[in-house]
Amino acid sequence: MLITSNRLINTPVLSVQTGSAVGYISELIIDPDDLKIIAFILSGPLIGRSDANILDVSSVREYSSYGIIIDNIEELVSPDDVVKIKKILDLNFNLINLKVETKKGSKLGRVSSFTFTDNDFVIQQIIVKRPIVKSFIDPELTISRREIVEVTDYKIIIKDEEKAIKEKAAKEDFVPNFVNPFRKSEQDFVPAETQTPDDKDN
Repeated sequence: MLITSNRLINTPVLSVQTGSAVGYISELIIDPDDLKIIAFILSGPLIGRSDANILDVSSVREYSSYGIIIDNIEELVSPDDVVKIKKILDLNFNLINLKVETKKGSKLGRVSSFTFTDNDFVIQQIIVKRPIVKSFIDPELTISRREIVEVTDYKIIIKDEEKAIKEKAAKEDFVPNFVNPFRKSEQDFVPAETQTPDDKDN
């Protein structure tokens, strides 16, 4: 299942041991070498009690409509506990707002969000917000990871702008399958003026 990155922020992390949330995702740690989410930075009342606020994706037991499920809060580590995570944190890499260009140097815009698969947290598409000049025709582009040639600290380089524009259709057909467990279902509401006299008497 594909998940959009903005829907992952504030997702609860639930402990099987306690049956409750140990924290909420506040930031994503992404490896720029393979465009994969490797860990999450958590926040919340329980997180503030120690410096262990990072959840390695290898500790994720399940990703469900209720949130991310782990065994217990002891799965969390500090920034210095895992060499690879510390290395990427030191890079201060942030995929959001990164410039996107073609191999020929054509500027496409900046990354506004991305999608990833929930089973392996690999980024599958980047959503690019277009510059003002080009936004009248295509406000956003959806670019597949297959089109990405290089990722640097400053920009993402893709193969071809025309192929990226064709990917726009994929985004329009994409409907995220994510349920916020803390949002109560809204009851159907029928405006008074659309009700029949019999309905109003009930």
